[in-house]
Amino acid sequence: MPFSERIKSDYHPKRLAIKLNAKGEQFVIKKHPWVFSNSITKISDDAKTGDLAIVFSKNKNKVIGLGLYDANSPIRIKMLHCEMSKVDINDAFFYKKIKVAFEKRAELLKTNTTSYRLLFGENDSFPGFIADVYSTVLVVKLYSEIWLPYLETILESLQRVSGAKTIVVRLSRGLQQSKRHNLSDGDVVYGVLEDEVVRFVEHGVSFSANVIKGHKTGYFLDHRHNRKRVGELSKDKTVLDVFSYAGGFSVHALYHGAKSVTSLDISKQALEIAIQNGRLNTYKGKHNTIAGDAFVELKNLIKKGQTFDVVVIDPPSFAKQQSEIDLAKRKYAQLAELGAKLVAQNGLLVLASCSSRVSTQAFFDINIQTLKNQPRPFSTILNTYHDTDHPIGFSEGSYLKCGYYSAD
Repeated sequence: MPFSERIKSDYHPKRLAIKLNAKGEQFVIKKHPWVFSNSITKISDDAKTGDLAIVFSKNKNKVIGLGLYDANSPIRIKMLHCEMSKVDINDAFFYKKIKVAFEKRAELLKTNTTSYRLLFGENDSFPGFIADVYSTVLVVKLYSEIWLPYLETILESLQRVSGAKTIVVRLSRGLQQSKRHNLSDGDVVYGVLEDEVVRFVEHGVSFSANVIKGHKTGYFLDHRHNRKRVGELSKDKTVLDVFSYAGGFSVHALYHGAKSVTSLDISKQALEIAIQNGRLNTYKGKHNTIAGDAFVELKNLIKKGQTFDVVVIDPPSFAKQQSEIDLAKRKYAQLAELGAKLVAQNGLLVLASCSSRVSTQAFFDINIQTLKNQPRPFSTILNTYHDTDHPIGFSEGSYLKCGYYSAD
């Protein structure tokens, strides 16, 4: 089956000899995937995005790593290979890396699960490149022009390794404006997409993802293990799922026998998807929805005196830039306080964060301190992080953290 001509690039990358200052060199030696522009001391004048950056040691003229040059980012070199061993950046190089990534997901794929992240950006040595599989559909999300000259060979390797029958390419906002390619966001570049809403299974529970119009690649896979755990803890319980989006926690809870589930989200469209995802499964409980701002609606529920056996609060990132960190921390504390008031006696409060700029320790400290100030005691049951198809290869690659707290 042929690939679309749109993925072909007419740019032939050059090889750039690059030297770094001492700080930049240490980043590469420690296998960090980012080299910032202020770390570069020597580079060719005609360097262009997508060129192969060959990084030499400061004094000995030995190659210490290979990366791709990005003229449009302060992270000027995205590293592919941080070792002194000699490699060629070719079809075999990319195929081997994708094969290694696939093997890391082997245990997950032994479960009744047909959706997984095959490439997790820098953490799998593919900076700015995400590849998610939903059943037989593979969705690639590109965040940088560096990949355009290599896209054809990488997609061919992804298809070979995953066995995908269809490949969709999604583009970041920056790439949607780029004139260096012929792609549009949501292009089907391999096979046929019969329906943009693709059904898949997550630990035996059926879901759907809109791979053309949905957020990111269509769904959020990183919380899979937490959704499963919350579902198993929800039998015969009442559940509140805050920032529910497509109903991940809600649907698992219903599937596992929750008496009633309330999905709360600001988007009515997302709530409709949550209802539809629930109906892909058999359940007896009641599925309620609340459309509105979470902070406002949680206060309304408290005023009404409502409580729930299980309360899950999984907001979007509150700190997308450094200046938002303090505000994000205040919001997390506020959500922990509101959630605590809505948990029934002997109930469970689950608090999550996907803000990479708020550290794991800071987030858990905020939760513990806030819950200590409540009129009744809370105990920490468990702290969790990314699911297994989101391996962490460097400190900044870690963003997801989730705490489970019991109302004693």
